[in-house]
Amino acid sequence: MDYEGRLNRFRQQMAAASVDVAFLPISADLQYLTGIPRDMPNFGMTLYPGRWMEGAFITQTAGPIVTLPRMTAEFHMEGVNLGDVRIIADRDDAFALAKDLLASFKLGERPHIALGNYGWAETAIAFQKLVPGVVFSSATDLLRPLRRIKSPEEIDVLRRAGAVTEAAFDAVVKQLKHGMTEAEISSEVDFQLRKHGAIGPSFTTAMYNSGPQHRLGLGHGNTLRNVPLLPPVSLLFDFGAAFEGYCYDYGRTAFLGHPDAEAIKIHQTVMHSQRAGIQALRAGAATCQDADRAARAVVVEAGFGPYFRHRLGHGIGLDVHEPPFLTEGDETPLEDGMCFTVEPSVFSPTGFSARVEDIIVARPGGGEALTKGWQDLIVIE
Repeated sequence: MDYEGRLNRFRQQMAAASVDVAFLPISADLQYLTGIPRDMPNFGMTLYPGRWMEGAFITQTAGPIVTLPRMTAEFHMEGVNLGDVRIIADRDDAFALAKDLLASFKLGERPHIALGNYGWAETAIAFQKLVPGVVFSSATDLLRPLRRIKSPEEIDVLRRAGAVTEAAFDAVVKQLKHGMTEAEISSEVDFQLRKHGAIGPSFTTAMYNSGPQHRLGLGHGNTLRNVPLLPPVSLLFDFGAAFEGYCYDYGRTAFLGHPDAEAIKIHQTVMHSQRAGIQALRAGAATCQDADRAARAVVVEAGFGPYFRHRLGHGIGLDVHEPPFLTEGDETPLEDGMCFTVEPSVFSPTGFSARVEDIIVARPGGGEALTKGWQDLIVIE
């Protein structure tokens, strides 16, 4: 990846916005600019001394200057080229280090510091104490125009992430059988992702299963994860590989038992809707809203409009969800190299449901799908 070019473009953004210093925590933003990787997140927070200083300082002429707690450096950054790095020992005063670094930048009155959106409030509070009159803004907002268009190298990584995801799905499908639970299937998905080369799932693996005898369960309150899945029931997969820093997002529908005409119609409708949405991703000739409308029209015409309950898709890359979004009201013009999920669905609260999802690259002639397997309804008799 061209990290030097990215840093230069970011510095141009800083200059245009009159930003004196940017501080980015370890995040997709920092990885985009420097290649410094992220770990898989924990559910519960782990605190290291000085963790609010975990990140990098960048000015219009200097940096990145990387600041890391000792435990982060030793346990999470082995073998990583960090460049100019300052390690915060367990007994060090992180506040004093921040004071010295900020003083070295020779900031004037009312200095402008841009912070990454996903850092610590403790960082902003400390900087406010250290730099009287400071003005804060979002470094993430400066980066978003740069991250929006994916380079050929990024698209290649996403394509390989898609290959890992589909290989994992192929292995899962071969093990599907009546009576399995959602928890068992989701655990197998996560195992197969790692087995095939992912560092893990790019987000919490989800399933949206439904049938006349199996109520659709959504969210953390889903009490159906350990209920045996007995036919007839449709299985809706939503998962993806975290691979070389990038996130894949993928969906397919399988059916336990013999699908009736209604289940087949729902699945065909969703697949036709996705094709319409992909074709509508015409760079230079359409907007995000246009793609949503094209795909949604297919579902509405088939009579399932109320059950397409969400936007058509979202930008994706180093993060699972990135702006812009394929949704009504988002009039962002499509540009060559933008990457989106295209994920129409029909979520029926009492009957069968279906969904599909792939990452699509916007191109002048319509979208380019990075994964194309499993176009037919998967039936497990």
